[in-house]
Amino acid sequence: MTDGIDDPGDVLGRYEPLVDDVESFREACARPLPAVVRVNEIKATPDEVRAGFEEEGIDFEPVDWHDGLLRLPDGDPGHSWAYVHGWVYGQEEVSAVPALVLDPQPGERVFDPCAAPGSKTTQLAALMEDTGLLVANDSNLGRLSALRSNAERCGVSNVAVTKSDARNFSLKPFSEGDEDEPFDRVLVDVPCSCEGTIRKNPDALADWTLDHVQGVAGVQKGILERAIEMTKPGGTVVYSTCTFAPEENEAVLDHALANSACDLVEFDLPLESRPGVTEWDGETYDPAVERARRIYPHHNDTGGFFCAKLEVAA
Repeated sequence: MTDGIDDPGDVLGRYEPLVDDVESFREACARPLPAVVRVNEIKATPDEVRAGFEEEGIDFEPVDWHDGLLRLPDGDPGHSWAYVHGWVYGQEEVSAVPALVLDPQPGERVFDPCAAPGSKTTQLAALMEDTGLLVANDSNLGRLSALRSNAERCGVSNVAVTKSDARNFSLKPFSEGDEDEPFDRVLVDVPCSCEGTIRKNPDALADWTLDHVQGVAGVQKGILERAIEMTKPGGTVVYSTCTFAPEENEAVLDHALANSACDLVEFDLPLESRPGVTEWDGETYDPAVERARRIYPHHNDTGGFFCAKLEVAA
């Protein structure tokens, strides 16, 4: 298998066959990413945050597809009153998509296996109205420290923080009886090659290699398989990455469909997106991967993202 790159320094060129407007795609990837905050509705309403920003003289612009997201033309207000008191969380716009697709309900059992530093964890907690059980796991101790700090700042009380390799996570500590008690929903936002973050991290592709992409894809497959095993029949698993690489996206879903009891399901997005791809670099994937959604930077002036929704077989 080749890496599909004529110029080893041009990783984005690898994905030109997948995009509808190459010039716009490249131009968008070269622009800085707008700063965005998400309103933490455990502590405040969007109206309260807007009023607070106006009082502090912080400029903001509404995000048309989500009332709780605000773009900040002057950058991240990390030292603002609203941030310090947990009213807002700095979160890339498309990063808010997976939790919305998962749609956790108050009182449910929800698992976030790759949780740190906590942007999606705190969003899940707010969607759950800070009730039920939210297990937030990560394998990196340093990142877990940031997760705990962010959860505390945002007033999250329904979270249990754990340190484990998500591929081998045990349900036992969170089961009341002798039998493992599965989760209602799992958000699998896996570590990835981060190609879609280039607008925020211009150096994200500096050390890119196909070996790394293929290696992390193996980890992603293991995490998704274990997540499906831990979800109750009829439950929901959302898989997401911030990379363009089909090896980390559609290929991982193809593996799950072939080896786990699950189906990919359709879902609506309030953002412009494209379906998953069924062929890449000589490989063919299950046609169901078209039900996944690809978000490219030039379509919504965001970072790049990939999201898929799976239903565990009953």
